[in-house]
Amino acid sequence: MQDLTYHLPQERRLNGANSVSSGIEQRRQANVARALSPSLPGYVVAADGGVLVDADNNSYIDFASGIAVTSVGASNERVAQAVAEAAANFTHTCFMVSPYESYVAVCEKLNELTPGDHEKKSALFNSGAEAVENAVKVSRSYTGKIGVAVLDRAYHGRTNLTMAMTAKNKPYKTKFGPFASDVYRVSGSYPLHDGLTGAEAAARSIKEMEQEIGVENLACVVIEPIQGEGGFVVPAEGYLPAIAQWCRENNVVFVADEIQAGFCRSGEWFSVDHEGVVPDVVTTAKGIAGGMPLSGVTGRAEIMDAPIPGALGGTYGGNPVACAAALAAIEEMEAHNLPGRAREIEGIIRTHLEPLVELDGVREVRGRGAMIAIELESGAATAEIAAACKAQGVLILTCGLDGNVIRLLPALTIPEHLLVEGLEILTSEIRTKAA
Repeated sequence: MQDLTYHLPQERRLNGANSVSSGIEQRRQANVARALSPSLPGYVVAADGGVLVDADNNSYIDFASGIAVTSVGASNERVAQAVAEAAANFTHTCFMVSPYESYVAVCEKLNELTPGDHEKKSALFNSGAEAVENAVKVSRSYTGKIGVAVLDRAYHGRTNLTMAMTAKNKPYKTKFGPFASDVYRVSGSYPLHDGLTGAEAAARSIKEMEQEIGVENLACVVIEPIQGEGGFVVPAEGYLPAIAQWCRENNVVFVADEIQAGFCRSGEWFSVDHEGVVPDVVTTAKGIAGGMPLSGVTGRAEIMDAPIPGALGGTYGGNPVACAAALAAIEEMEAHNLPGRAREIEGIIRTHLEPLVELDGVREVRGRGAMIAIELESGAATAEIAAACKAQGVLILTCGLDGNVIRLLPALTIPEHLLVEGLEILTSEIRTKAA
């Protein structure tokens, strides 16, 4: 991969010190709600490219990138400069009250980049969960129907409605009910486990929706084109096009939740692009703004215009500083061809991980671009591997309903030597603990 410019040394460095971070950890335990429990032992003071540096000057290889947020790097120069300039002018006015051009510019860019050449409109919010909730709102307003279909293993957020849409109970839903009504879960496509073709899996999903919900009641189908928390599951080829076509034929809005897989992560601008699927509505967040809180809902103009004036919004939605960051982050993606770089990252990851499938404890390597996972037999072994990697200075995340999937989400700006070093540590631990 082409070398990029970094302001921090791109190296793994463990000096054995943890006194400063330990002191902060004691403060966290005394002052922060127990439910917020970080996994990395060090408290980060700087980050760049593929590294996180903690308060004791340890430098970790980062295979998480803030859960696919800092795709252009956690301190990208172009983004940082745009944030500083925007903040120096004004930090907030609330677009619904006193508007500003950067909000319009981000919407224009979303309308340009998302799939399809039809007329589109967008609205901006703060988080992925907000984007999903508003996608449901516009779908209900447009169709006059209220039902929402989601897939098994889905993850769509932590608000009340999106918890209902999310499959996994612990830690996301336990003891938080009752949840929003009129959300229905249907079977998706998980080729490793169901053995179905895309057409067969889609036929099963459609039969369930027709028999258990009814098209006359269904406002939208919300799908992650690559499931995130559910295990980085890539549906069989043909599944997404078939569901999208059925939605078009039945006045059901097809919503692509591109919050984790979008913005170059999968090797295309959006993960539905791999099969040429054109959603009615796309939700975006995470990588959209280089780490600043921003999300978007982009869709067919007639769908987005269905709610009455004043029906969409929020005090901080489309904050001007976050909008400036988004425009800069997108410029960075375009300037460095980050979709292409994600494909290069995929090739390197697969070279290291695919030979491990020969091990009895390894089921599959899957994913696209810089969103690759390896599924193991044992959830306990997966947790041990993640802990061993962190002890050696490599931050990785796990996922899946059984906690048996290791997911890799490096920044798209990570240098090749650091990516390879981290993969060598990971593969060594897998061979030791999952064999």
